[in-house]
Amino acid sequence: MLLTVSGPPGSGKSTTAAGLAEAFGYDHISGGDIFRTLAEERGMSPVEFNELAEEDDQIDRDLDRRLSDIAAERDDVVLESRLAGWLAADHADFRIWLDAPLSVRADRIADREEKPVDTAREETERREASEAKRYMAYYDIPIDDLSIYDVALNTARWGPDPVLDTLVSAVEAYDAADDEGKYPVTGVRYDF
Repeated sequence: MLLTVSGPPGSGKSTTAAGLAEAFGYDHISGGDIFRTLAEERGMSPVEFNELAEEDDQIDRDLDRRLSDIAAERDDVVLESRLAGWLAADHADFRIWLDAPLSVRADRIADREEKPVDTAREETERREASEAKRYMAYYDIPIDDLSIYDVALNTARWGPDPVLDTLVSAVEAYDAADDEGKYPVTGVRYDF
């Protein structure tokens, strides 16, 4: 089974995806980890690297192609990235979107990255605007369109363990015999 976990920065994607991978004995592949490693290799912050990606579209395209290929070729994987649900397309068995209010996400990021909350909020807003613009320009993906997701959760309403428990229960309760159809991923230009 291929599970995707998507959402904005600070929504709990990494924590939840790692927990899902552990719960099901799957591999966890994080697009964010790959992106942050690439930024560090260039001596840049993720925000700076995002802005560089606005000028050099090959940065996104290489990462996105890699994630799309993984979705097409592998099974028993939790694929985590902002676009994982879109990139995996119909290869995904279960697409999950996580979110939380910006103030909550900024607090989480500030704590994780040991920076002031105001800085985390400003960087997050810049990063999200940059990414939304690029996703639409490159692939015709409206990142705020959640129609393709099977489950969308506001992670600010529950702690990490109840979020994970809810998603594990949802995946375990899935029965292909009762499946009347997932939303198709249409209109995307996979122009890597």
